Amino acid sequence: MSDFIPDATILVQFALAAVVLAITPGPDMALYVGRAITHSRAAGLACFAGAVTGILVHTMLVALGLSALLVAAPTAFLVLKVIGAVYLIWLAWQAIRHGSSFSPRTGKNARAGSLVGHYLTGIGINILNPKIALFFLTFLPQFVSANDPHAPGKLLFLGLFFLAVAIPIILPMIFAADRFAAALRARPRVTRTLDWLFAGVFGAFAVKILTAQAR
Repeated sequence: MSDFIPDATILVQFALAAVVLAITPGPDMALYVGRAITHSRAAGLACFAGAVTGILVHTMLVALGLSALLVAAPTAFLVLKVIGAVYLIWLAWQAIRHGSSFSPRTGKNARAGSLVGHYLTGIGINILNPKIALFFLTFLPQFVSANDPHAPGKLLFLGLFFLAVAIPIILPMIFAADRFAAALRARPRVTRTLDWLFAGVFGAFAVKILTAQAR
């Protein structure tokens, strides 16, 4: 089991990235915080559970797909990591240029809808979003070596570790959705600071992988 756990340095770096990603407003956060505000706290939690399920699906697909690529063509795996680094730089630039996506509606909705429907919506926003798939496909490999025989297991572990870091951060946001959303709307500088933090962390990871591959 320990063979599938990255070393402490990698875990700290990954945890930092996961925290920044968790606190940066995006379409998925807008969904479950917005549903908590406009429908109910249970609706927000159902959407979040669906989003988590979508992340688990993407993690499994990435771990299985990249493991096959790693066995078949290690060089292609390295190329994917470089492409991923470029993609992270693009994400950082987009965060600085366009800012976060967060605009939950205000006011309660008379039609609460079913929890199953909210759950399926949460799944859909992650599984059917090609940006989420591309992000996990390019993000997770940055923390695994192409020469590591335990890379598939580590990819799966990192996906689960991401959830372990993100869930305790996001759940309080849902339980305090009204105050959380109001704070972001009232303090745009806070949201902008998160944008720059997001850009800085992912830009640093991208530069690290690019310089490592150049050696």
